[in-house]
Amino acid sequence: MGLALGQARLAASHDDIPIGAVVLGPDGEVLASAGNERELTGDPTGHAEVLALRRAAEVRGGWRLEGCTLVVTLEPCTMCAGAIVLSRVERLVFGAFDEKAGAVSSLFDVVRDPRLNHRPDVRSGIRAEECGRLLRDFFGH
Repeated sequence: MGLALGQARLAASHDDIPIGAVVLGPDGEVLASAGNERELTGDPTGHAEVLALRRAAEVRGGWRLEGCTLVVTLEPCTMCAGAIVLSRVERLVFGAFDEKAGAVSSLFDVVRDPRLNHRPDVRSGIRAEECGRLLRDFFGH
């Protein structure tokens, strides 16, 4: 989570919402990392999770990220939750809950929906206070 928090801080340095993500390979090696880049690139899909998954797929040479873990500072939104399912990530670890847009437990539970063909293991609340504080500081409350 420390690496993801570092990526979140980098995102804030270019006025993006401070969310960071890291993809770990099956042996715990870092495959890819990213922070939000929507403001930086003008790309509405420039969420940390999507960018980290794309970069990890490039490193692995394919879209299936079986055996990998995605670590992210904030509960993923519906777009990112869908990308997590479709990339076949084995495990999702996130920090702060997102009561306004969270799609892993707060509003929806996309990643564990039994109707979908893949359901990653989920661990939540990891360093939640620290992750949430970055966001509160960014938004000024």
